Amino acid sequence: MLWLYRILFAPVLLILAPAYLLRMWKRGGYGENFGQRFGGGAPLPAKSSGRRRVWLQAVSVGEMLAIGPLLEGLQREGLEVYLTTTTSTGYKLARERYGALTLGVGYYPLDAWPCVVRAWRRIDPDLILLTEGERWPELLHQAKRRGVRVLSVNARLSDRSLARLRRFRAGAHLMLDGIARLLPGSADDASRFAELGYPRERMTTTGNLKLDVQIVPLTEAERAALRRELGLPSGLVLLGSSTWPGEEAALVAAWQRVRAGGVSCALLLVPRHAERRAEIERELAATGLRYHFRSRGAAAGEVDIAVGDTTGELRKFTQLADLVFVGKSLAPHTEGQTPVEAAALEKPILFGPGMGNFRPIARDLLARGAAVEVPTPEVLAARAVDLLSDPAARARLAAAAAQWRRENVGAVTRTLNVIREELGSLR
Repeated sequence: MLWLYRILFAPVLLILAPAYLLRMWKRGGYGENFGQRFGGGAPLPAKSSGRRRVWLQAVSVGEMLAIGPLLEGLQREGLEVYLTTTTSTGYKLARERYGALTLGVGYYPLDAWPCVVRAWRRIDPDLILLTEGERWPELLHQAKRRGVRVLSVNARLSDRSLARLRRFRAGAHLMLDGIARLLPGSADDASRFAELGYPRERMTTTGNLKLDVQIVPLTEAERAALRRELGLPSGLVLLGSSTWPGEEAALVAAWQRVRAGGVSCALLLVPRHAERRAEIERELAATGLRYHFRSRGAAAGEVDIAVGDTTGELRKFTQLADLVFVGKSLAPHTEGQTPVEAAALEKPILFGPGMGNFRPIARDLLARGAAVEVPTPEVLAARAVDLLSDPAARARLAAAAAQWRRENVGAVTRTLNVIREELGSLR
């Protein structure tokens, strides 16, 4: 099966390359260290005597933010960590935040035999940690043949991935066979992996690392300054968190309903991909409303709609919100974005039915009364009007979210315990 994967990898890559390269060009920032995509890069320092080297892969910004406490724990364990990522935004964030906690930061190589082997020789890891949905067949094979253990941490399996792997069991075997230990983020994820044939005795449900992230609260002065920079007037703020196409228009319509009801409120849109700013601006310009994009500096005055089209600031923006809608969850989108940061910041949460990537978390939040599902844009508008007109209802949702978060922390400690076991077996 691996040889079929190797044979098909190149032609599939060539077919997908134009769309991928176009996306890279739009997003920008990919030129730096592009050779690392093919396994190249500057040589790393020789291994320190008596220290183990860990290769940690976190695909993009969300995963990068989640691994902060884990990196601190790995440093306390005396480990050398080489951190890789897939996106330019993840790379930029890693360089800014984790330079002191890592041996180096680089791009993850293409999962082709020459690229992976070349990267492996340069990094020479003793242990590999792959986060969330990262499970690459060539890397897993190279690790297995070298006797290097691979741990899938904060592991999850979305609705879409589960459906595909149910139909293609050989693919499931290829993506799971080389993983020595699997650390699912929830019991639901553990059941999904078991359904695909992964042995339960090699799984330890550790919980979601994102729940352990400590978010530094803004001071009142910082909140006021950020509102001014964004152009947000006094009053409430409706936040669209990590929105996808179609959801910005739905949120504008919801905001207009709120304003028509006499509630003083501004709209803050944070698109998942900042390179969509031109598309979003066309939509906003057609409304005749006042708007401002964060990437253009401080707003000249108050606006109706602020667009947070910058990287790594969502947590700050969320602290300004009185109600949060979590994106990629209204049709036709089905996968959802994470509601964890909003819950950790004790915000009332709305999301659509398409929360496939975060199904256990979404289900738990709904069951505890910590979030509200809005199946359509019309229902989104109605619930936004209800909640922004009712401080007590918002307070109940926020309190339930805070309680849910408190009861689910501890994933970093449990993950580090498993890593210690693995390192102990190496000795």
